[in-house]
This record gives sequence, structure tokens and C-alpha cells, in this order.
Amino acid sequence: MAGVEDTAGPTRFVPGAELTITQAAEFERQLAAAPPGPLVIDLSGVRTIDTVGAWLVHRTLRDRPGSAVMGLGEDARRLVAAVAEADRPCALKAPAMPLWRAELEKIGRAVLAAVTSLGDGLAFMGTTLVAMARAAVSARGIRWPSVSRQLEVTGIDALGIVGLMSFLIGIVVAQQGAVQLEQFGAQIFTINLVGRATFRELGILLTAIMVAGRSASAFAAQIGTMKINEEIDAMRTLGLDPVEVLVVPRVLALVIILPLLGFYASLLAVVGGGLLSWAYLDIPPASFVQRLREVVPMSDFWIGMAKAPFFGAVIALVGCFQGMQVEGNAQSVGERTTTAVVQSIFLVIVLDAFFAVFFTAIGFV
Repeated sequence: MAGVEDTAGPTRFVPGAELTITQAAEFERQLAAAPPGPLVIDLSGVRTIDTVGAWLVHRTLRDRPGSAVMGLGEDARRLVAAVAEADRPCALKAPAMPLWRAELEKIGRAVLAAVTSLGDGLAFMGTTLVAMARAAVSARGIRWPSVSRQLEVTGIDALGIVGLMSFLIGIVVAQQGAVQLEQFGAQIFTINLVGRATFRELGILLTAIMVAGRSASAFAAQIGTMKINEEIDAMRTLGLDPVEVLVVPRVLALVIILPLLGFYASLLAVVGGGLLSWAYLDIPPASFVQRLREVVPMSDFWIGMAKAPFFGAVIALVGCFQGMQVEGNAQSVGERTTTAVVQSIFLVIVLDAFFAVFFTAIGFV
């Protein structure tokens, strides 16, 4: 029978046959009538118990030290234990970090990640150079069919977009230069601006940025997908070096093709500037070409061409390196592809700035 029973020891508390949410109020009333002190809760007669009933039992044991429970079935025991586990006090949260310290910590982590990535990238570049040298002196040699395929993908397939971009850039440079120089009656110097800026800087730099967007992303996505599909592990199992098979042909292809693309882009930029000069400044093409030959030194051309192989190597190495870093799933492929484009463009611009200072310092102005 439900209720409180006086015994020689602790008070014996016997709930009804059901200990559910509908009987919670009755349980509370009976518990209030019980004398203070420890209780022995007898659940041997309880046929149904839910989470609310388990909570009431646990709360009674918690709030009345020395109390005990008896007659628990297996299901009731697990339910009471789960409620007791959920009622455990949570660990105190650490005090909130000051904003300045959190930002400083974020900067520190970013710097550490950048230094680590730089070290890994340099190690990857060394591995690639060793693989290239090993392939060059081995019996099988460089995989020229793979290099030829990459030349087609990264170079020939890019002729359209690179040519259009360069042509329009030449028009923009000529138009903006003509508008500014017209104020001083020096429109003829538009040819100087177009020629020198194109062959020395813009032609190769913009081409490298375009190739970085196309090829660095493609390299990272291709190699990253192969890594997820365990094709790179399969290469190693077959005794093939993935760097020699996948990276070396791509690096060689960009080192070879980027000077050619840069020269092609420079020519089309000059054509665009020449057409604008013809239409806007009434400078005939023959006069434009003659003036161009007079004012653009060959050093500008060679400086632009000298930078191109370095740009190509950086773009290919960054794209392949980020592809090799892919882990886990397709989301990692997307993240590494984005990183490859950003890093390759950034490094191209840094290299271009370095070359600009270097060539000026040695007297090529």
C-alpha cells in the first residue's frame, strides 16, 4: 500500500503502483507527509515508471542524505542512473578571455600556421627538384608525353582567355594614358606607356595571375581528388613516385609555357593599345610600331621573359602542394583549391615586386 511506514530504522516510503508524470503531485504530497531524515524508498511494487518518476526518486535521494532505494527493476535502475548523470553539476566554465588576448592568440595561430605551411612548401619544392633530377638521369627520363599534355591544357587551351584579357588591358592602359597625357599635349607618350608597361610588367604579370586562377586550381583539384580516391596510394604500391608522375610534368609545363603565353599576351596588349591610339589619337599603325621600336628597350622584353619561368614554377608548385595536402572528403578539395589560387597569386605578386626592385637596383630601369 502506498504511503509512509514507520519502522525501527529509517522511514520506509512506498509509492503507488505507478510512478509517472500523472502521479507526480501525489508523490509530492506523500513525501511532504514523511518525517524529515533519510528514507528507504521501496519500488518493488511499482509497475510503471517514467522520466519524471525517476527524477522524483533521484531528487529524494539527493536532498535527503542517507536515503536509499530498494526493489529497483533493471529498466528503472537505468532510468534513475541516467537522470542522476544528467543532474551532475557541469564543470565551471573558464572565465572569458579578454578580447585583446583572443585576437592576439588568433594572430599567433595564423603566424604559426603560415610558418608551418612555408616550411612544408619549401620541403615539397626540394622533393620536387630531387624527383626532377632523378627522372632526368634515370633510364626512363622525363615523362615528356605528360609534359606535352600539360602544355596543351595550361597553354594552348588558355590562349583565348589570355589573349582577350590582354587585348582589353592594352586598350584600357592606352585610353587612360591618353586622357591624362592629353592635358599636357603629350599624347604621343601613350605609346611609351603601353609599350614599356606591357612588355616589362603587365603582360607577364596578368598572364601569371590568369594562369594561377586556371591552372593552380586545376592542379589542386585533380591531385586532391586522386588522393581522396586513393589513387596516389595505389601509385606508391606499384612502385611509382607520385611527385615524379604528377608534379614534375606540371612544373615543367608551366615553366616552358608561361614565357610563351607572356609574349603572346604582350603582343595582343600592344595591338589593343595600337588600335585605341589609331582610333582615339589618330596615330597610324606604322607610326605606332616605329615609335614603339624607338622607345621600348630590349631590356624590358628580356626582364619580362626572365620572370616568367619563376612565376610558372611557383604556380605549379603551389597548386600541386595544396593538392597533396587534401585529406578526408570533398570539402577539403574545395578548401585546398581556394588556398592554391590565393597563395599562388600572392606569391606571384611578391615575386614581381622583388624582381622590380632587383632589376632597378642593378641598373635596368
